[in-house]
Amino acid sequence: MRDGTLGVAVIGTGRMGSDHVRRIDEVISGARVAAVVDLDGERAKGVAALVDGCAAYTDPAAAMAADDVDAVIIASPGPAHEAALLEAFARDLPVLCEKPLTPDAASALRVVEAETRLGHRRVQVGFMRRFDAEFGQLKAVLDGGGLGRTLMLHCTHRNASTPPGFTSRMTINDSVVHEADVTRWLLGQEITAVTVLRPAPSAAAPEGLSDPQLVLFETSGGAVVDVEIFVNCGFGYQVRCEAVGEHGTARAGDAHGLYVNAAGRWGGEIAQDYVVRFKDAYDREVQAWVDATRRGGVIGPSAWDGYAAAAVCEAGVRAQESGGRTAVTLAERPDLYRAADRS
Repeated sequence: MRDGTLGVAVIGTGRMGSDHVRRIDEVISGARVAAVVDLDGERAKGVAALVDGCAAYTDPAAAMAADDVDAVIIASPGPAHEAALLEAFARDLPVLCEKPLTPDAASALRVVEAETRLGHRRVQVGFMRRFDAEFGQLKAVLDGGGLGRTLMLHCTHRNASTPPGFTSRMTINDSVVHEADVTRWLLGQEITAVTVLRPAPSAAAPEGLSDPQLVLFETSGGAVVDVEIFVNCGFGYQVRCEAVGEHGTARAGDAHGLYVNAAGRWGGEIAQDYVVRFKDAYDREVQAWVDATRRGGVIGPSAWDGYAAAAVCEAGVRAQESGGRTAVTLAERPDLYRAADRS
């Protein structure tokens, strides 16, 4: 590191990658954007031009080989993640990898096995809800034991609309994947089975898209989790989770901001997308990654967590297609992740 500052290469300059470039340049302390990577060279140059001393690349390996790159953020499309992760492992570079770790359980397991061969963790997976203030408070309440054993979680995940080409499978792989991770994190249990119920589609759902859906998780500790996924609700972006315990309930995600009474009406604003709703969580997530990396450590969701979420999503897609309860199958967890996978 130059002068103690972490040089970061950001791979992928789409919406999430560009937002991370802005975040590191303007918000995060202890790091600088040393390089950006995109297959579209002109787009990479355009993003790099916004940051002093930032180089543009079209090849992730070339960026990782640069002398001033100490760590990597992977924000490219999911199918490109495995190759970038393995390249980072070959150079023993710390990585913050946006979800999904990889698009399927088999490739995610290969990443887990490759990291295990290194003998130490290098990956933090970008499940940003673990860094959201409300979800953190919910986790603390459940861990404190005051509500007794958690019996159920009621989850809501709504998007205003979907982009062209969004499919029913993507409701699981791109959206419910977050609830898969939140469930495992909040409860400290694995998800053992998935069922998907599909009501008649909303009139706002594009042709061929099953929307909304109700996803049910069963866990190794006997809890049941329901997830309402509604990706064309029309009015905004909402993510909530209510825990029902033996002695009470607690809920995160109401996101109460400014509350206005005027002109005969009362209410507030609903965020329109995840970048707005989880802005502070992303800031905390990246700052925590930078701080841990500068100390020589790794915190947060692990590659194992990314693999487990991928396995749950695979079972969820099969449950979508079959209409029946589908078991989740996991490989044996390596010792590398046993002590750290709940951090």
